[in-house]
Amino acid sequence: MLVPRFLGDQKIDFVERPVPVPGSGQLLVRVGADALCASEFGQFNDGASVTPGHEATGVVAAAGPNTAIAVGTPGVIFLMDYCGECRSCRQGFTNQCLSKRADYGFNRDGGYAPYELISETVFFAIGQPGDATVSPTESTILLDIMGTGGHALRRARLIRQDIESVLISGAGPIGLGLLAMCKLTLGWDLPVVITDLVPYRLALAERLGGWTVNVAEQSLADGLRRHGLSAVDLALDGTGKTVARRAAVDVLSKRGVLVCVGHGEALNLAVSVDLIATERAILGSEYFRFDELPSNLEIFRAHRDYLTQIITHRFPVREIERAYGAFIAGQTGKVVIEQ
Repeated sequence: MLVPRFLGDQKIDFVERPVPVPGSGQLLVRVGADALCASEFGQFNDGASVTPGHEATGVVAAAGPNTAIAVGTPGVIFLMDYCGECRSCRQGFTNQCLSKRADYGFNRDGGYAPYELISETVFFAIGQPGDATVSPTESTILLDIMGTGGHALRRARLIRQDIESVLISGAGPIGLGLLAMCKLTLGWDLPVVITDLVPYRLALAERLGGWTVNVAEQSLADGLRRHGLSAVDLALDGTGKTVARRAAVDVLSKRGVLVCVGHGEALNLAVSVDLIATERAILGSEYFRFDELPSNLEIFRAHRDYLTQIITHRFPVREIERAYGAFIAGQTGKVVIEQ
């Protein structure tokens, strides 16, 4: 098979490698699509010893011994090769596995190759063998878009049930996924304000029902006032930036919740004022749980046309270097690589 090799300095070439053979408990997936993610920028810039790609979808091409999923089954691949036996996994917290075996695309070959070798446990079937109802490209929505966004909302609602307004920092793919999941799970009429610096992404957010604030042109507080709000009950940060997180804390209501979704920089707090007196909460949210996929699949089936608006660009795998360039330029929503 011909596999992209990340050389560093934003250069990618292609090399021939043997197609893997599945062992016991393993599946070989013929990849149909894999979505780009900003978390891969380090690999694009610095190079990678494995084949990147962690939002992969496809069809089971071969199954090793001691597996139950049939050849020809379409599905999506969960990023984390969780053990299934530790304290976290036994309670369903597969995104917090204490004995995680691998992260596909980061320390084990991922989905930009034509074939990906995985543990059967991380494959989520979206149909019966031969079912092509949902395309591989469309099914990438179930992963970092719906999965990460939906999990962050579930985390927030552990603390705050009476959410009447939401702020999302960043209208990149993660922010757009958060916006979509807010609308689909909290209610279409719920005010959701979303910020960014890029007009293209703000326009896409408006099509998804968000109230936008261009923070290159006005402050967050001024933008909220323009939409008739002085504070928000829930803030979701997809930027990973200190300035965005701090601004979000400053507009949280009493009992407000900030969920940090984007990895990155710090957050400085005056604990008495920011947390104790106001009973605010600040949470982290990492990826999502494998057992959240079934309910998200039902949501996807009911709102497919709405959700797939987030995918704005598709590139063949031979143009993956150009795809990264377009994504980094910011004039895209979700970018998908198709095999």
